[in-house]
Amino acid sequence: MPSEELLIDADGHILEPPDLWERYLEPKYRDRAIRIRVGDDGREYLEIDGKRAVLTSPTLLASLGGMKALQELGDQIENINAEQRGKMAERSGQKHGFFDSLESVAPKESYVGGAAFGAMDMKERLQLLEREGMAKSVLYPTIGLLWEAELFDAELSGAYCRAYNRWIADFCRDSGGRLVPIAHLSLGDPAAAARELERAVKDGCKGAFVCPFTITRKPHGHPDHDVLFAAAQNLGVPLAIHPTLEPPQFSVHQRFEDIAWADWFLDLFAAAGVPQAFGTLFQFGVFDKFPRLRAVVLESGAGWIGYWLDRGDAIYRRTALGGTVPLKERPSFYFKRQCYISADPDERSIAALTGLVGEDRFFWASDYPHPDHPGNYLEELRGMVAGMTTSARRGVLGENVARAFNLI
Repeated sequence: MPSEELLIDADGHILEPPDLWERYLEPKYRDRAIRIRVGDDGREYLEIDGKRAVLTSPTLLASLGGMKALQELGDQIENINAEQRGKMAERSGQKHGFFDSLESVAPKESYVGGAAFGAMDMKERLQLLEREGMAKSVLYPTIGLLWEAELFDAELSGAYCRAYNRWIADFCRDSGGRLVPIAHLSLGDPAAAARELERAVKDGCKGAFVCPFTITRKPHGHPDHDVLFAAAQNLGVPLAIHPTLEPPQFSVHQRFEDIAWADWFLDLFAAAGVPQAFGTLFQFGVFDKFPRLRAVVLESGAGWIGYWLDRGDAIYRRTALGGTVPLKERPSFYFKRQCYISADPDERSIAALTGLVGEDRFFWASDYPHPDHPGNYLEELRGMVAGMTTSARRGVLGENVARAFNLI
């Protein structure tokens, strides 16, 4: 990228230290801390509230910094994929997934040992920003995207969030503003989430995120969550929806049998819950009630937003379905006024969408160091912004996220 352009990663990740919750939880919850244990088989596993995680396998846990392995493998990954396809054909229905492939490359790797450069160390992350010409990186968790799907205790969920938020503020504090902490909130107790948002912002967090499901089963836009929306609006910080592991009973994947092995398919639709959660903000009229609230859609791709807004506008204006939506204006009006969306660097439809949806609505994000994205994100980013107007390009590369999160 040209050196004069502001380059900000809108959605990078850190790998939390394994003892974070033991150190940062309030004492009354400390015996229920999230931990990484070693099983009888010698493999590490995630422990949540004293129970072994079911949804996070040892192989998944060890691969969370897997962009490091992908970068080191380079074009060899194609050979590994070809070999994996051959094994699937040979074994007549015995299916093996993506994480099995990673295990064949780095068997019995550990959570810490598999961490990519800068994934766990503040000074290394700053070195990475320098090397890649980035001004800032907005940071989200890793283990924090796993545990909420297996914990339905609202009080403990709130405590886990508070512990992480205190830690991420400390992690970023001496970075000179280049590492941007974002708070994790649970919607199990909206009033407690609102109080934590206020505390976390005072401590340096520049916004907050929630997962795409709620343990109460109440939609994100439900009036019970208005207390959190009011707090975010009053504080002037955005609320983001970020994909996470989801309870199996909540997942769109449950409509099919014999699909649990199909990691390509599952990853393709892994973020399907995010636009559904986002859509409830419109369905319940959140943006009229909170006209200064800023909402951010993360790690779900961005190409779909053009169709989504066209369809939302059409059925709002031209069918009787629109009568069920308590909005004064069509959905695209509110998106262009209050919402932002991040795109993966390998998307090629974003240049056209900036002209249709708005040059000031899009970010880019690396997802570093997670293994479901390749490591050549800067190379891909050049392709994404090719063909954009100068103002759109500058916005997507950094100015939009800086504006949304009050970074400049």
